Amino acid sequence: MTNKEKIANLIFPEIKENMTDLEKKYPKRDLEENAIVTRFAPSPTGFLHTGSLFTSLVSWRFAKQTNGIFYMRLEDTDQKREIKGSGEKVLEQLNIFGITPDESFLSSGKYGPYIQSERKSIYHTVIKDMLVKGIAYPCFCTRDDLAEIRKYQEENKLLPGYYKEFAKCRKLTDEEVIEKIVEGKSYVIRFKSNGDEVNRIDFLDAIRGSIQFPENMLDIVIMKSDLLPTYHFAHVVDDHFMHTTHVTRGEEWLPSVPIHLDLFKALNFELPIYCHLPVIMKLDNGNKRKLSKRKDVEASVDFFLEQGYPIEGFLEYLMTLANSNFEEWRIQNPKANIFDFPLTFDKMSTDGALFDLEKIKSISKDRLGLMNAETFASKALNYAVEYNKEFEEVIQRDFEYFKLIINIERDQEKPRKDYEKFSDVLPIINFMYDDYYNDLFKQGLEFKDRYSKEFLVEILEQYKANNGLNLNQEEWFANLKQMAVNKKFAARGKDFKKRPEEFVGTIGDYAEILRLATCAKKNTPNFYFVLNILGEKRILERINKTIAFLKK
Repeated sequence: MTNKEKIANLIFPEIKENMTDLEKKYPKRDLEENAIVTRFAPSPTGFLHTGSLFTSLVSWRFAKQTNGIFYMRLEDTDQKREIKGSGEKVLEQLNIFGITPDESFLSSGKYGPYIQSERKSIYHTVIKDMLVKGIAYPCFCTRDDLAEIRKYQEENKLLPGYYKEFAKCRKLTDEEVIEKIVEGKSYVIRFKSNGDEVNRIDFLDAIRGSIQFPENMLDIVIMKSDLLPTYHFAHVVDDHFMHTTHVTRGEEWLPSVPIHLDLFKALNFELPIYCHLPVIMKLDNGNKRKLSKRKDVEASVDFFLEQGYPIEGFLEYLMTLANSNFEEWRIQNPKANIFDFPLTFDKMSTDGALFDLEKIKSISKDRLGLMNAETFASKALNYAVEYNKEFEEVIQRDFEYFKLIINIERDQEKPRKDYEKFSDVLPIINFMYDDYYNDLFKQGLEFKDRYSKEFLVEILEQYKANNGLNLNQEEWFANLKQMAVNKKFAARGKDFKKRPEEFVGTIGDYAEILRLATCAKKNTPNFYFVLNILGEKRILERINKTIAFLKK
Protein backbone atom coordinates (compact mmCIF):
# COMPACT_ATOMS: atom_id res chain seq x y z
CA MET A 1 0.00 0.00 0.00
CA THR A 2 1.36 3.40 -0.98
CA ASN A 3 1.51 6.31 1.46
CA LYS A 4 -1.20 8.11 -0.54
CA GLU A 5 -3.45 5.06 -0.18
CA LYS A 6 -2.72 5.09 3.58
CA ILE A 7 -3.78 8.74 3.73
CA ALA A 8 -6.97 8.00 1.78
CA ASN A 9 -7.82 5.05 4.06
CA LEU A 10 -7.09 7.03 7.22
CA ILE A 11 -9.54 9.72 6.11
CA PHE A 12 -12.20 7.45 4.56
CA PRO A 13 -11.90 4.01 6.20
CA GLU A 14 -15.58 3.26 5.59
CA ILE A 15 -15.48 3.89 1.81
CA LYS A 16 -15.22 0.58 -0.05
CA GLU A 17 -16.59 1.66 -3.45
CA ASN A 18 -14.41 3.16 -6.15
CA MET A 19 -14.98 5.36 -9.20
CA THR A 20 -15.73 2.37 -11.43
CA ASP A 21 -18.48 1.31 -9.02
CA LEU A 22 -20.02 4.79 -9.18
CA GLU A 23 -19.97 4.83 -12.99
CA LYS A 24 -21.81 1.49 -13.03
CA LYS A 25 -24.28 2.63 -10.38
CA TYR A 26 -25.13 5.83 -12.30
CA PRO A 27 -24.96 4.90 -16.01
CA LYS A 28 -25.63 7.32 -18.83
CA ARG A 29 -29.33 8.13 -19.16
CA ASP A 30 -31.26 6.23 -21.82
CA LEU A 31 -32.67 9.20 -23.75
CA GLU A 32 -33.07 10.37 -27.33
CA GLU A 33 -29.91 11.65 -28.98
CA ASN A 34 -30.59 15.39 -28.58
CA ALA A 35 -32.50 15.18 -25.31
CA ILE A 36 -31.43 17.82 -22.77
CA VAL A 37 -31.02 17.06 -19.06
CA THR A 38 -31.25 20.13 -16.82
CA ARG A 39 -31.56 20.74 -13.14
CA PHE A 40 -32.76 23.30 -10.64
CA ALA A 41 -30.47 23.25 -7.61
CA PRO A 42 -31.67 25.63 -4.89
CA SER A 43 -30.33 25.95 -1.37
CA PRO A 44 -32.98 25.44 1.37
CA THR A 45 -32.49 28.94 2.75
CA GLY A 46 -35.89 30.57 2.28
CA PHE A 47 -38.57 31.44 -0.25
CA LEU A 48 -38.51 30.84 -4.01
CA HIS A 49 -36.76 33.86 -5.54
CA THR A 50 -38.20 35.36 -8.73
CA GLY A 51 -34.80 34.88 -10.36
CA SER A 52 -34.80 31.21 -9.33
CA LEU A 53 -38.25 30.74 -10.84
CA PHE A 54 -36.92 32.27 -14.07
CA THR A 55 -33.93 29.89 -14.10
CA SER A 56 -36.07 26.84 -13.34
CA LEU A 57 -38.60 27.82 -16.03
CA VAL A 58 -35.87 28.01 -18.66
CA SER A 59 -34.30 24.73 -17.50
CA TRP A 60 -37.66 22.95 -17.47
CA ARG A 61 -38.65 24.19 -20.92
CA PHE A 62 -35.44 23.06 -22.61
CA ALA A 63 -35.82 19.61 -21.07
CA LYS A 64 -39.49 19.32 -22.07
CA GLN A 65 -38.91 20.61 -25.63
CA THR A 66 -36.38 17.85 -26.28
CA ASN A 67 -38.07 14.96 -24.41
CA GLY A 68 -35.32 15.22 -21.84
CA ILE A 69 -35.25 15.31 -18.05
CA PHE A 70 -35.61 18.19 -15.60
CA TYR A 71 -34.72 17.33 -12.02
CA MET A 72 -34.40 19.18 -8.73
CA ARG A 73 -31.37 18.77 -6.47
CA LEU A 74 -31.33 20.34 -3.01
CA GLU A 75 -27.93 21.87 -2.25
CA ASP A 76 -27.88 21.86 1.54
CA THR A 77 -24.15 21.59 2.26
CA ASP A 78 -24.18 24.98 4.04
CA GLN A 79 -26.27 23.67 6.89
CA LYS A 80 -25.80 26.74 9.09
CA ARG A 81 -28.04 28.70 6.70
CA GLU A 82 -30.65 25.98 6.18
CA ILE A 83 -34.30 26.79 6.97
CA LYS A 84 -36.19 23.57 7.69
CA GLY A 85 -39.04 22.87 5.28
CA SER A 86 -37.98 25.50 2.74
CA GLY A 87 -36.97 22.83 0.20
CA GLU A 88 -40.46 21.36 0.28
CA LYS A 89 -41.92 24.87 0.05
CA VAL A 90 -39.88 25.64 -3.08
CA LEU A 91 -41.08 22.41 -4.72
CA GLU A 92 -44.67 23.26 -3.81
CA GLN A 93 -44.34 26.71 -5.41
CA LEU A 94 -42.74 25.30 -8.55
CA ASN A 95 -45.71 22.95 -8.88
CA ILE A 96 -48.10 25.90 -8.61
CA PHE A 97 -46.45 27.31 -11.74
CA GLY A 98 -46.67 23.93 -13.47
CA ILE A 99 -42.92 23.39 -13.28
CA THR A 100 -42.86 19.83 -11.97
CA PRO A 101 -39.46 18.09 -11.84
CA ASP A 102 -39.26 14.59 -13.31
CA GLU A 103 -37.02 13.66 -10.40
CA SER A 104 -36.60 15.26 -6.97
CA PHE A 105 -36.09 14.44 -3.30
CA LEU A 106 -39.88 13.96 -3.04
CA SER A 107 -40.24 11.72 -6.10
CA SER A 108 -38.55 8.69 -7.58
CA GLY A 109 -35.38 8.70 -9.65
CA LYS A 110 -32.45 6.39 -10.33
CA TYR A 111 -29.84 9.13 -9.89
CA GLY A 112 -30.49 10.06 -6.27
CA PRO A 113 -30.24 10.87 -3.51
CA TYR A 114 -31.42 14.33 -4.58
CA ILE A 115 -30.23 16.05 -1.40
CA GLN A 116 -26.51 16.79 -1.28
CA SER A 117 -26.07 16.01 2.41
CA GLU A 118 -27.35 12.50 1.64
CA ARG A 119 -24.80 12.06 -1.17
CA LYS A 120 -21.83 12.21 1.21
CA SER A 121 -20.58 8.70 0.36
CA ILE A 122 -20.46 9.63 -3.36
CA TYR A 123 -18.33 12.71 -2.68
CA HIS A 124 -16.09 10.77 -0.31
CA THR A 125 -15.56 8.03 -2.90
CA VAL A 126 -14.44 10.61 -5.47
CA ILE A 127 -12.20 12.46 -3.00
CA LYS A 128 -10.63 9.21 -1.83
CA ASP A 129 -9.73 8.47 -5.45
CA MET A 130 -8.32 11.99 -5.84
CA LEU A 131 -6.15 11.55 -2.73
CA VAL A 132 -4.73 8.30 -4.09
CA LYS A 133 -4.00 9.95 -7.45
CA GLY A 134 -2.40 12.97 -5.79
CA ILE A 135 -4.85 15.56 -7.16
CA ALA A 136 -6.20 16.36 -3.68
CA TYR A 137 -4.56 16.74 -0.27
CA PRO A 138 -5.42 17.46 3.37
CA CYS A 139 -4.85 21.04 4.53
CA PHE A 140 -4.21 21.65 8.25
CA CYS A 141 -3.98 25.45 8.10
CA THR A 142 -5.85 27.25 10.86
CA ARG A 143 -7.90 30.42 10.47
CA ASP A 144 -4.94 32.39 11.81
CA ASP A 145 -2.67 30.81 9.19
CA LEU A 146 -5.06 31.77 6.40
CA ALA A 147 -5.52 35.28 7.78
CA GLU A 148 -1.74 35.76 7.79
CA ILE A 149 -1.50 34.63 4.16
CA ARG A 150 -4.35 36.94 3.15
CA LYS A 151 -2.77 39.92 4.95
CA TYR A 152 0.55 39.41 3.16
CA GLN A 153 -1.21 39.12 -0.22
CA GLU A 154 -3.21 42.30 0.38
CA GLU A 155 -0.16 44.28 1.50
CA ASN A 156 1.75 43.19 -1.60
CA LYS A 157 -1.23 43.53 -3.94
CA LEU A 158 -1.15 39.85 -4.90
CA LEU A 159 -4.01 37.62 -6.02
CA PRO A 160 -5.74 36.47 -2.83
CA GLY A 161 -6.13 32.76 -2.19
CA TYR A 162 -4.42 29.48 -1.43
CA TYR A 163 -2.05 28.66 -4.29
CA LYS A 164 1.56 27.99 -5.32
CA GLU A 165 3.98 29.25 -2.67
CA PHE A 166 1.07 30.17 -0.36
CA ALA A 167 -0.27 26.59 -0.40
CA LYS A 168 1.75 25.53 2.67
CA CYS A 169 0.14 22.12 3.17
CA ARG A 170 0.69 21.20 -0.44
CA LYS A 171 4.39 20.97 0.42
CA LEU A 172 3.93 18.48 3.26
CA THR A 173 5.36 15.01 2.72
CA ASP A 174 3.03 12.02 2.86
CA GLU A 175 4.69 10.99 6.13
CA GLU A 176 3.99 14.42 7.67
CA VAL A 177 0.36 14.25 6.52
CA ILE A 178 -0.10 10.78 8.05
CA GLU A 179 1.47 11.96 11.31
CA LYS A 180 -0.88 14.97 11.56
CA ILE A 181 -3.97 12.87 10.82
CA VAL A 182 -2.95 10.29 13.46
CA GLU A 183 -2.40 13.13 15.94
CA GLY A 184 -6.00 14.21 15.34
CA LYS A 185 -5.22 17.57 13.73
CA SER A 186 -8.27 19.25 12.14
CA TYR A 187 -8.17 19.49 8.34
CA VAL A 188 -10.06 20.21 5.14
CA ILE A 189 -9.40 18.61 1.74
CA ARG A 190 -8.12 20.80 -1.09
CA PHE A 191 -7.97 20.24 -4.82
CA LYS A 192 -4.41 20.39 -6.19
CA SER A 193 -4.58 22.65 -9.23
CA ASN A 194 -1.91 22.67 -11.90
CA GLY A 195 -3.28 25.84 -13.50
CA ASP A 196 -1.50 29.14 -13.98
CA GLU A 197 -3.24 32.49 -14.28
CA VAL A 198 -0.89 33.59 -17.08
CA ASN A 199 -2.46 30.91 -19.30
CA ARG A 200 -5.82 31.54 -20.99
CA ILE A 201 -8.60 29.04 -21.55
CA ASP A 202 -11.28 29.25 -24.24
CA PHE A 203 -14.77 28.50 -23.02
CA LEU A 204 -17.95 28.20 -25.11
CA ASP A 205 -21.16 29.27 -23.39
CA ALA A 206 -24.44 28.32 -25.10
CA ILE A 207 -25.83 31.83 -24.50
CA ARG A 208 -22.76 34.07 -24.48
CA GLY A 209 -20.63 32.34 -27.08
CA SER A 210 -16.85 32.14 -26.82
CA ILE A 211 -15.28 33.56 -23.65
CA GLN A 212 -11.65 33.61 -22.52
CA PHE A 213 -10.62 33.20 -18.89
CA PRO A 214 -7.32 32.95 -17.02
CA GLU A 215 -6.72 29.38 -15.86
CA ASN A 216 -7.65 28.50 -12.31
CA MET A 217 -4.63 28.10 -10.05
CA LEU A 218 -6.37 28.11 -6.67
CA ASP A 219 -6.21 25.01 -4.50
CA ILE A 220 -9.84 25.36 -3.49
CA VAL A 221 -11.39 23.50 -0.56
CA ILE A 222 -13.45 20.57 -1.84
CA MET A 223 -14.37 19.05 1.54
CA LYS A 224 -14.92 21.05 4.72
CA SER A 225 -14.00 19.92 8.21
CA ASP A 226 -17.59 18.74 8.74
CA LEU A 227 -16.95 16.22 5.92
CA LEU A 228 -19.44 17.95 3.60
CA PRO A 229 -18.35 19.13 0.14
CA THR A 230 -18.15 22.73 -1.04
CA TYR A 231 -20.47 23.95 -3.81
CA HIS A 232 -17.74 23.93 -6.47
CA PHE A 233 -16.85 20.30 -5.92
CA ALA A 234 -20.37 18.98 -5.31
CA HIS A 235 -21.64 20.66 -8.48
CA VAL A 236 -19.03 18.92 -10.62
CA VAL A 237 -19.58 15.48 -9.06
CA ASP A 238 -23.39 15.73 -9.07
CA ASP A 239 -23.71 17.00 -12.61
CA HIS A 240 -21.42 14.20 -13.80
CA PHE A 241 -23.13 11.30 -12.03
CA MET A 242 -26.64 12.69 -12.58
CA HIS A 243 -25.70 13.20 -16.25
CA THR A 244 -26.69 16.85 -16.59
CA THR A 245 -26.17 17.89 -20.21
CA HIS A 246 -26.82 21.63 -19.78
CA VAL A 247 -26.00 23.63 -16.64
CA THR A 248 -28.40 26.60 -16.65
CA ARG A 249 -27.55 29.15 -13.97
CA GLY A 250 -27.24 32.89 -13.39
CA GLU A 251 -24.41 34.93 -14.87
CA GLU A 252 -23.07 35.62 -11.37
CA TRP A 253 -21.47 32.15 -11.60
CA LEU A 254 -19.32 33.05 -14.62
CA PRO A 255 -16.22 33.85 -12.49
CA SER A 256 -16.38 30.28 -11.12
CA VAL A 257 -16.11 28.70 -14.58
CA PRO A 258 -12.28 28.30 -14.52
CA ILE A 259 -12.51 26.37 -11.23
CA HIS A 260 -15.21 24.07 -12.59
CA LEU A 261 -13.38 23.46 -15.86
CA ASP A 262 -10.24 22.63 -13.89
CA LEU A 263 -12.12 20.10 -11.76
CA PHE A 264 -13.88 18.46 -14.71
CA LYS A 265 -10.55 18.10 -16.50
CA ALA A 266 -8.69 16.71 -13.45
CA LEU A 267 -11.44 14.14 -12.84
CA ASN A 268 -11.59 13.20 -16.52
CA PHE A 269 -15.35 13.92 -16.55
CA GLU A 270 -17.19 14.94 -19.71
CA LEU A 271 -17.88 18.68 -19.60
CA PRO A 272 -21.58 19.70 -19.69
CA ILE A 273 -22.74 22.67 -21.74
CA TYR A 274 -22.88 25.81 -19.60
CA CYS A 275 -25.68 28.32 -20.15
CA HIS A 276 -25.29 31.47 -18.05
CA LEU A 277 -28.63 33.30 -17.89
CA PRO A 278 -29.06 37.05 -17.38
CA VAL A 279 -29.63 38.08 -13.79
CA ILE A 280 -32.91 39.93 -13.11
CA MET A 281 -32.09 43.54 -12.27
CA LYS A 282 -33.99 46.49 -10.84
CA LEU A 283 -33.61 50.25 -11.25
CA ASP A 284 -32.80 51.92 -7.94
CA ASN A 285 -32.32 55.71 -8.05
CA GLY A 286 -31.32 55.43 -11.69
CA ASN A 287 -28.81 52.63 -11.09
CA LYS A 288 -29.22 48.96 -11.97
CA ARG A 289 -28.83 46.40 -9.21
CA LYS A 290 -29.72 42.77 -8.68
CA LEU A 291 -33.27 42.06 -7.45
CA SER A 292 -32.75 41.74 -3.70
CA LYS A 293 -34.37 39.44 -1.14
CA ARG A 294 -33.82 42.08 1.54
CA LYS A 295 -34.98 45.17 -0.35
CA ASP A 296 -37.64 44.08 -2.85
CA VAL A 297 -40.98 42.41 -2.09
CA GLU A 298 -41.21 41.34 -5.73
CA ALA A 299 -38.02 39.28 -5.30
CA SER A 300 -40.21 36.65 -3.66
CA VAL A 301 -42.61 34.55 -5.74
CA ASP A 302 -44.89 34.64 -2.66
CA PHE A 303 -45.63 38.30 -3.40
CA PHE A 304 -47.20 37.48 -6.77
CA LEU A 305 -49.11 34.48 -5.44
CA GLU A 306 -50.53 36.44 -2.49
CA GLN A 307 -51.54 39.34 -4.76
CA GLY A 308 -53.27 36.93 -7.12
CA TYR A 309 -51.35 37.61 -10.32
CA PRO A 310 -52.42 34.90 -12.77
CA ILE A 311 -49.84 32.14 -13.14
CA GLU A 312 -50.19 32.42 -16.93
CA GLY A 313 -49.38 36.14 -16.89
CA PHE A 314 -46.35 35.86 -14.62
CA LEU A 315 -44.86 32.97 -16.61
CA GLU A 316 -45.46 34.87 -19.84
CA TYR A 317 -43.55 37.84 -18.46
CA LEU A 318 -40.62 35.57 -17.63
CA MET A 319 -40.74 34.20 -21.19
CA THR A 320 -40.30 37.76 -22.51
CA LEU A 321 -37.08 37.90 -20.47
CA ALA A 322 -35.96 34.50 -21.74
CA ASN A 323 -36.10 35.10 -25.51
CA SER A 324 -35.98 38.41 -27.39
CA ASN A 325 -38.37 37.16 -30.11
CA PHE A 326 -41.10 35.96 -27.75
CA GLU A 327 -43.15 39.17 -27.86
CA GLU A 328 -43.19 39.18 -31.65
CA TRP A 329 -44.43 35.58 -31.55
CA ARG A 330 -47.13 36.53 -29.00
CA ILE A 331 -48.47 39.30 -31.28
CA GLN A 332 -48.85 36.73 -34.05
CA ASN A 333 -50.32 34.12 -31.66
CA PRO A 334 -52.37 36.10 -29.09
CA LYS A 335 -54.34 33.13 -27.75
CA ALA A 336 -51.71 30.38 -28.03
CA ASN A 337 -50.23 28.54 -25.08
CA ILE A 338 -46.90 30.18 -24.23
CA PHE A 339 -45.23 26.78 -24.30
CA ASP A 340 -46.00 26.44 -28.00
CA PHE A 341 -43.16 28.94 -28.36
CA PRO A 342 -39.80 27.23 -29.08
CA LEU A 343 -37.23 28.53 -26.62
CA THR A 344 -33.70 28.84 -28.03
CA PHE A 345 -30.33 29.68 -26.50
CA ASP A 346 -29.30 32.01 -29.33
CA LYS A 347 -32.19 34.42 -28.63
CA MET A 348 -31.35 34.83 -24.97
CA SER A 349 -30.17 38.18 -23.67
CA THR A 350 -26.62 38.54 -22.42
CA ASP A 351 -27.48 41.65 -20.39
CA GLY A 352 -29.17 41.81 -17.02
CA ALA A 353 -32.93 41.67 -17.57
CA LEU A 354 -34.63 44.75 -16.07
CA PHE A 355 -37.57 43.80 -13.84
CA ASP A 356 -40.76 45.57 -14.94
CA LEU A 357 -43.78 45.28 -12.64
CA GLU A 358 -45.92 47.44 -14.93
CA LYS A 359 -45.30 45.00 -17.77
CA ILE A 360 -46.36 42.10 -15.54
CA LYS A 361 -49.59 43.97 -14.78
CA SER A 362 -50.27 44.61 -18.48
CA ILE A 363 -49.62 40.99 -19.49
CA SER A 364 -51.70 39.71 -16.58
CA LYS A 365 -54.60 41.95 -17.57
CA ASP A 366 -54.46 40.49 -21.09
CA ARG A 367 -54.36 36.89 -19.85
CA LEU A 368 -57.25 37.43 -17.41
CA GLY A 369 -59.24 39.17 -20.13
CA LEU A 370 -58.95 36.17 -22.44
CA MET A 371 -60.18 33.63 -19.86
CA ASN A 372 -63.79 32.51 -20.14
CA ALA A 373 -66.02 33.18 -17.14
CA GLU A 374 -65.93 29.59 -15.88
CA THR A 375 -62.12 29.45 -15.89
CA PHE A 376 -61.75 32.92 -14.39
CA ALA A 377 -64.27 32.24 -11.62
CA SER A 378 -62.70 28.88 -10.74
CA LYS A 379 -59.20 30.35 -10.57
CA ALA A 380 -60.48 33.29 -8.52
CA LEU A 381 -62.06 30.85 -6.06
CA ASN A 382 -58.83 28.84 -5.80
CA TYR A 383 -56.93 32.04 -5.09
CA ALA A 384 -59.47 33.20 -2.51
CA VAL A 385 -59.48 29.86 -0.67
CA GLU A 386 -55.72 30.16 -0.21
CA TYR A 387 -55.24 33.89 0.37
CA ASN A 388 -58.47 35.83 0.92
CA LYS A 389 -61.22 34.33 3.10
CA GLU A 390 -63.51 37.35 2.68
CA PHE A 391 -63.39 37.02 -1.10
CA GLU A 392 -63.96 33.26 -0.81
CA GLU A 393 -67.12 33.84 1.25
CA VAL A 394 -68.48 36.25 -1.37
CA ILE A 395 -67.88 33.85 -4.26
CA GLN A 396 -69.35 30.91 -2.38
CA ARG A 397 -72.61 32.80 -1.72
CA ASP A 398 -73.71 32.16 -5.30
CA PHE A 399 -71.08 30.91 -7.73
CA GLU A 400 -73.38 31.33 -10.76
CA TYR A 401 -74.13 34.94 -9.82
CA PHE A 402 -70.38 35.58 -9.47
CA LYS A 403 -69.80 34.13 -12.93
CA LEU A 404 -72.45 36.45 -14.39
CA ILE A 405 -70.59 39.44 -12.95
CA ILE A 406 -67.22 38.21 -14.21
CA ASN A 407 -68.69 37.54 -17.67
CA ILE A 408 -69.55 41.21 -18.29
CA GLU A 409 -68.20 42.01 -21.79
CA ARG A 410 -65.92 38.97 -21.60
CA ASP A 411 -67.23 36.61 -24.27
CA GLN A 412 -66.50 38.81 -27.29
CA GLU A 413 -63.76 39.48 -29.84
CA LYS A 414 -62.18 42.25 -27.75
CA PRO A 415 -62.99 41.33 -24.16
CA ARG A 416 -63.16 43.91 -21.41
CA LYS A 417 -60.06 44.00 -19.18
CA ASP A 418 -61.05 45.16 -15.72
CA TYR A 419 -58.62 43.15 -13.59
CA GLU A 420 -54.83 42.88 -13.29
CA LYS A 421 -54.91 40.26 -10.58
CA PHE A 422 -57.44 38.30 -8.55
CA SER A 423 -57.02 40.56 -5.50
CA ASP A 424 -58.48 43.40 -7.66
CA VAL A 425 -61.79 41.65 -8.23
CA LEU A 426 -63.70 42.12 -4.97
CA PRO A 427 -62.91 45.86 -4.61
CA ILE A 428 -64.17 46.40 -8.18
CA ILE A 429 -67.39 44.33 -8.01
CA ASN A 430 -68.29 44.47 -4.30
CA PHE A 431 -71.23 46.86 -4.94
CA MET A 432 -73.02 43.98 -6.69
CA TYR A 433 -73.66 42.53 -3.22
CA ASP A 434 -76.16 44.36 -0.99
CA ASP A 435 -74.09 44.33 2.22
CA TYR A 436 -71.13 45.91 0.43
CA TYR A 437 -73.42 48.38 -1.37
CA ASN A 438 -74.85 49.44 2.00
CA ASP A 439 -71.36 49.96 3.43
CA LEU A 440 -70.42 52.11 0.43
CA PHE A 441 -73.72 54.00 0.73
CA LYS A 442 -72.95 54.85 4.37
CA GLN A 443 -69.61 56.31 3.32
CA GLY A 444 -71.52 58.84 1.18
CA LEU A 445 -72.48 59.25 -2.47
CA GLU A 446 -70.29 61.78 -4.27
CA PHE A 447 -72.87 63.60 -6.38
CA LYS A 448 -71.65 66.75 -8.11
CA ASP A 449 -72.22 69.83 -5.99
CA ARG A 450 -73.92 71.72 -8.83
CA TYR A 451 -77.00 69.48 -8.66
CA SER A 452 -79.54 70.14 -5.96
CA LYS A 453 -81.04 67.27 -3.99
CA GLU A 454 -84.43 68.05 -5.52
CA PHE A 455 -83.02 67.79 -9.05
CA LEU A 456 -81.28 64.49 -8.24
CA VAL A 457 -84.58 63.11 -6.92
CA GLU A 458 -86.33 64.19 -10.16
CA ILE A 459 -83.81 62.27 -12.26
CA LEU A 460 -84.06 59.14 -10.12
CA GLU A 461 -87.87 59.25 -10.19
CA GLN A 462 -87.73 59.69 -13.99
CA TYR A 463 -85.47 56.63 -14.34
CA LYS A 464 -87.71 54.54 -12.06
CA ALA A 465 -90.63 55.24 -14.37
CA ASN A 466 -88.79 54.39 -17.59
CA ASN A 467 -85.61 52.34 -16.92
CA GLY A 468 -85.74 50.39 -20.20
CA LEU A 469 -84.22 47.19 -18.73
CA ASN A 470 -86.31 45.12 -21.15
CA LEU A 471 -84.44 46.70 -24.09
CA ASN A 472 -81.21 45.57 -25.78
CA GLN A 473 -78.06 47.57 -25.03
CA GLU A 474 -78.37 49.90 -28.01
CA GLU A 475 -82.05 50.64 -27.36
CA TRP A 476 -81.39 51.03 -23.63
CA PHE A 477 -78.69 53.62 -24.26
CA ALA A 478 -80.95 55.50 -26.72
CA ASN A 479 -83.65 55.55 -24.03
CA LEU A 480 -81.14 56.79 -21.42
CA LYS A 481 -79.93 59.48 -23.81
CA GLN A 482 -83.46 60.72 -24.44
CA MET A 483 -84.23 60.93 -20.71
CA ALA A 484 -81.01 62.90 -20.21
CA VAL A 485 -81.85 65.31 -23.04
CA ASN A 486 -85.32 65.83 -21.53
CA LYS A 487 -83.59 67.00 -18.36
CA LYS A 488 -81.38 69.47 -20.25
CA PHE A 489 -78.23 67.33 -20.44
CA ALA A 490 -76.21 67.77 -23.66
CA ALA A 491 -76.50 64.85 -26.09
CA ARG A 492 -72.85 65.37 -27.09
CA GLY A 493 -69.90 66.36 -24.97
CA LYS A 494 -68.69 68.90 -27.53
CA ASP A 495 -72.07 70.71 -27.41
CA PHE A 496 -71.65 71.16 -23.66
CA LYS A 497 -68.12 72.51 -24.15
CA LYS A 498 -69.29 75.03 -26.75
CA ARG A 499 -72.46 76.19 -24.95
CA PRO A 500 -72.24 75.22 -21.27
CA GLU A 501 -74.82 77.84 -20.31
CA GLU A 502 -77.52 75.92 -22.24
CA PHE A 503 -77.07 72.60 -20.43
CA VAL A 504 -76.90 71.18 -16.92
CA GLY A 505 -74.22 68.69 -17.90
CA THR A 506 -73.46 65.81 -20.28
CA ILE A 507 -74.99 62.38 -20.73
CA GLY A 508 -71.99 61.09 -18.78
CA ASP A 509 -73.05 63.28 -15.85
CA TYR A 510 -76.60 61.93 -16.09
CA ALA A 511 -75.35 58.32 -16.10
CA GLU A 512 -73.08 59.06 -13.14
CA ILE A 513 -76.08 60.08 -11.04
CA LEU A 514 -77.81 56.77 -11.83
CA ARG A 515 -74.60 54.83 -11.28
CA LEU A 516 -74.03 56.39 -7.86
CA ALA A 517 -77.58 55.63 -6.79
CA THR A 518 -77.54 52.00 -7.97
CA CYS A 519 -73.86 51.11 -7.38
CA ALA A 520 -72.58 53.69 -4.84
CA LYS A 521 -69.58 54.14 -7.17
CA LYS A 522 -68.70 56.40 -10.09
CA ASN A 523 -66.81 53.69 -11.94
CA THR A 524 -68.09 50.18 -12.59
CA PRO A 525 -67.95 47.56 -15.33
CA ASN A 526 -70.42 48.14 -18.24
CA PHE A 527 -73.42 49.84 -16.63
CA TYR A 528 -76.06 48.21 -18.84
CA PHE A 529 -74.92 44.69 -17.91
CA VAL A 530 -74.50 45.66 -14.25
CA LEU A 531 -78.13 46.80 -14.12
CA ASN A 532 -79.37 43.67 -15.85
CA ILE A 533 -77.52 41.42 -13.40
CA LEU A 534 -78.75 43.43 -10.39
CA GLY A 535 -82.33 43.14 -11.65
CA GLU A 536 -85.26 45.52 -11.42
CA LYS A 537 -86.23 44.70 -7.82
CA ARG A 538 -82.76 45.40 -6.43
CA ILE A 539 -82.35 48.54 -8.61
CA LEU A 540 -85.63 50.00 -7.35
CA GLU A 541 -84.67 49.26 -3.74
CA ARG A 542 -81.37 51.08 -4.17
CA ILE A 543 -82.90 54.06 -6.00
CA ASN A 544 -85.63 54.38 -3.36
CA LYS A 545 -82.98 54.22 -0.62
CA THR A 546 -81.08 57.04 -2.35
CA ILE A 547 -84.26 59.14 -2.82
CA ALA A 548 -85.15 58.72 0.86
CA PHE A 549 -81.64 59.82 1.83
CA LEU A 550 -81.79 62.87 -0.44
CA LYS A 551 -85.21 63.88 0.87
CA LYS A 552 -83.98 63.82 4.48
